[in-house]
Amino acid sequence: MRAARSLLFVALLPLFAGCQLLDAPRQSASHADQTRMQGELTAADGKLVFQPCQEQRRYIVNDSGGTSVLQQAASLADERGKLFADVRGRIVSSTAAGTDSQLDLEQLYRLERSGTACDDGDFRLLILRAAGHGPEWSLKASGKGLVLEREGQPPLAVPYMEEQLGDGRVNLSTEANGQKVELWVAPQRCVDSVTGSVQHMSAELRVNGQVQRGCAYFGGARND
Repeated sequence: MRAARSLLFVALLPLFAGCQLLDAPRQSASHADQTRMQGELTAADGKLVFQPCQEQRRYIVNDSGGTSVLQQAASLADERGKLFADVRGRIVSSTAAGTDSQLDLEQLYRLERSGTACDDGDFRLLILRAAGHGPEWSLKASGKGLVLEREGQPPLAVPYMEEQLGDGRVNLSTEANGQKVELWVAPQRCVDSVTGSVQHMSAELRVNGQVQRGCAYFGGARND
């Protein structure tokens, strides 16, 4: 199958400068009846409960997608038993009065200890974020371009090409500003070696032939 390519023509500007209206997030046809949400995950009476950011609604989590979220949450939860979760699934309304509705969870994008992730105003603009350690690096991609930050190096803001490789794998690449940068991501559970956070993709960054590894997740501008 020929790989689908899309070239993003973007200005060499900092990643999230200013506010602009954006198109709706890209969504796979198989996800049409599902909703992506971010919020707080807690345990109650032996069950996981999900509460979306800035909402009072609560949903009992049913791991219909086999994400092993219960086991992963148990190993990562802080002393208060609370986690930030970025998930996709189906809302099943409860017909019984006083009973919480259910979230049939199909995809776990991210699970981490964080009290501020719900306040991340840049999340909806992100197409993808990847990061790793030893030395520290992070890459953010949006419709405006990508910004690569590396320990001891100035930030690099450049346009990029995206290539869909099949099986959920994605490659971002650029040769702007005299730098050859490639990011390869693949759908594979990845645990951050420093924070312990769980993300749904592994990442490999190559800068002028030098390789570093880390974890990655799709942002709010994408719903793969």
